[in-house]
Amino acid sequence: MGNLDKILRRFSPKEREIIERLVERILSRNLIGLDTKKLKGLKNLFRVRKGDIRMIFELVDGKEPRVISIERKSESAYRL
Repeated sequence: MGNLDKILRRFSPKEREIIERLVERILSRNLIGLDTKKLKGLKNLFRVRKGDIRMIFELVDGKEPRVISIERKSESAYRL
């Protein structure tokens, strides 16, 4: 993913807090209780949503999870 600071500037401070908590949970693989869904036709890619925030991330066994995209619902078209 590109420069995280640059991406986070598009979001309000409240949204940034939500994003930081989601990233922490994804990196620790603690997905229980999150609105997570595997993306159809894409191996190891998942979407998590919280309010208007959508994140696409990759989970591969033996590798650290990788966040690919962070967008608001209105901006999101799951472009990869």
